[in-house]
Amino acid sequence: MFDPKSRYADCETAVLSETRPDGSQRDVHYVRRRFLPSGDNSTLLLEHTVKQGERLDNITARYIGDPAQYWRICDANNVADPGELEEIGRTIKITIPGL
Repeated sequence: MFDPKSRYADCETAVLSETRPDGSQRDVHYVRRRFLPSGDNSTLLLEHTVKQGERLDNITARYIGDPAQYWRICDANNVADPGELEEIGRTIKITIPGL
């Protein structure tokens, strides 16, 4: 269902059957919630201090080689909102993907 490199690739899907106001039934397919893994269990590659004008997708492209993998850096730093990692002067962990 998802690209194998997506953060949702390993998430289970589920179906919720609902009854509409007119009495008809429909199935709603959804992806189960993804819980953030603990970044403390990641293998640290290096730390990067964010400078003026840097964006997380560019940082990710530099160190991981794919800007769409920004979520790996979010997971390594225990944050859900990527914007938190773009604060100037913040030191962020870059970990080895997949470990």
